[in-house]
Amino acid sequence: MARRRRRRSAGKRLLLAILALPALYLAAALAGSLIPANGAWREPAQGVTVYLASNGIHTDLVLPARAEGLDWRPLLPTRDFADPDPGARWVAFGMGEKRVYLDTPRWRDLRPRTLWSALAGGERVMHVEWVSDPAWHARTIRLRPEEYRRLWAAIRAGFALDPRGRPRRIDHSGYGPADAFYRGTGRANALATCNAWTADRLRLAGVRTSLWPPFAQGLTWRYREPSTETLPAGS
Repeated sequence: MARRRRRRSAGKRLLLAILALPALYLAAALAGSLIPANGAWREPAQGVTVYLASNGIHTDLVLPARAEGLDWRPLLPTRDFADPDPGARWVAFGMGEKRVYLDTPRWRDLRPRTLWSALAGGERVMHVEWVSDPAWHARTIRLRPEEYRRLWAAIRAGFALDPRGRPRRIDHSGYGPADAFYRGTGRANALATCNAWTADRLRLAGVRTSLWPPFAQGLTWRYREPSTETLPAGS
């Protein structure tokens, strides 16, 4: 009888520990979203404008195709994309777990196995899209030239490169005519989420950002909405 009671007690403790994990995760996410990295950073009056796009769940960094002498076009040639707008002057970058990106074109396609892969750990994939209107569902960040160059380099470092130094495209049709998938570096999981990756790129650039925002809202709140003035793509 005593042994049975000990087993029940151990089972209850295990159940409570499992139930406590989501609460601990949410508490850590709140703290990580409120605590700043690069707290002394202030947005300059002039510089290169980039955008932080969000659909409420996932965030992308949107950069000019060419600015400050840095050009994405040689690394991401138009032949990698089905039919991008020839007038598009912006490129959106996002990181995600391979199964989630490639097997879940719509959220209703999400399966338990895919969700588990995203939480427990899977391959990182880079999603790239040529963009005509970067201000759609976006926040604006203005960077100094040296900050922009660091951000550019941090994003480029997220790609797995072939022997010629070019991003390794994945044989996938994409979600539309202007996007493509590339192999990434590292692993994605419940700690290294797509939004945490975005924040980490901004941190590496020297920009004030959230220390660890696993959710989109924990990152986007820090930045201003785009103004109605027309901003140049860069030099």
